[in-house]
Amino acid sequence: MTEVPGASAAASPSDRTGPAIEPWLREILRCPQCRSTLSDGSGPDGPELQCTNTQCRRAYRIEEGVPVLLVDESRLLAD
Repeated sequence: MTEVPGASAAASPSDRTGPAIEPWLREILRCPQCRSTLSDGSGPDGPELQCTNTQCRRAYRIEEGVPVLLVDESRLLAD
């Protein structure tokens, strides 16, 4: 197996989250459905961003440190 220059050995292949979301980016992210703020959460597939609007109740997965903010790929949070 060849080492990739600059690649971090700290992240394992099973680590779905990858690097953390940059703080400046985290502050401006909003729910694409209702434009409410998002909070950190944990879902069945790992870390996710959850809409803070109780009417919207959407959760967006994070893949390799990148939030997937697609309404069609979001899941509804349980009541």
